Amino acid sequence: MSINSSSLDHSLTRRLAASLLAAAITLSTAAASLAADTVVLRVGDQKGGNRSLLEISGYAKDLPYKIEWSEFPAAAPILEALNAGALDVGYTGDLSFLSVYAAGAPIKAGGTRSDAKTQAILVRQDSPIKSAADLRGKRLAGTRGGWGQFLIDATLEKAQIKLEDATFAPLGPVDAKIALVAGSIDAWAVWEPYVSFATLKDKARVIADGDGLTPTITFIVASDNAIATKRAAVQDLVQRLNKARLWSLDHVAEYARSTAELTKLPEDVLRSAYTAQRTSPIVIDENVVKEIQAASDRSTRYGILPKKLDVNQAVDRSFTAAAAGSN
Repeated sequence: MSINSSSLDHSLTRRLAASLLAAAITLSTAAASLAADTVVLRVGDQKGGNRSLLEISGYAKDLPYKIEWSEFPAAAPILEALNAGALDVGYTGDLSFLSVYAAGAPIKAGGTRSDAKTQAILVRQDSPIKSAADLRGKRLAGTRGGWGQFLIDATLEKAQIKLEDATFAPLGPVDAKIALVAGSIDAWAVWEPYVSFATLKDKARVIADGDGLTPTITFIVASDNAIATKRAAVQDLVQRLNKARLWSLDHVAEYARSTAELTKLPEDVLRSAYTAQRTSPIVIDENVVKEIQAASDRSTRYGILPKKLDVNQAVDRSFTAAAAGSN
């Protein structure tokens, strides 16, 4: 029986093509399955924030999950996006977080702490105001519902000045800076790096600060859904951010230089801010919860928060406890 070589070649070619096609389908299916299993964290950030910190420190490498970064102009819209389910993770100041939590947002938090003196009340260089005792009858600007308003109220209370004996002007940092320079407000309650910018570039003076008044904690905030469905990825991100933050303490000049390129803020301002802040990871323990609870209760008394909160229910201690143990 004779075999036609041409027919044999075609048969082999068909079988090889079929095998390659089958292999390609198998690989494609496996890749699709792997892609489907890859966790994606949707993270809200600000320019010069956590993304740049992770990248400059080297802790953005070899992620076992994918991060989809979204950049926002401030913390408030990050919290709004978290509340709407559009983000998994973000960050904000502690009082802003508590304000959103009080409104029913399904989120929890862990955090870092900065030196409380880096929240301050500023006046113009030529202002007659020398101390908090001189704030009676003055027009004071700060963020409504945030640490600006809280610091003003707490400072007035400490100076034994009734809240109604001064005028609160609800202004964001940009508008408040302009108003202070123009003289349309008497004092401005704000945080770093605005404090360093105002003192270095505008020659403003600090007449009071948050020492003993504010916890000065920045929360890493995650939605309840992300905590339930992406816990390992959220935990890993918290650990990397903590390690990156510790790196920044030993590389202030490099960190300031890198952030200055991104934000277009003066490098000397950022170097001054980072040196003053000394922002460090913290464990959310009983003492921290008590401290934030005390500030939360005062905020309720001042009318900044609409109701009394149970801070213990607002935080998730497991993330920072595990992260601290990994450093």
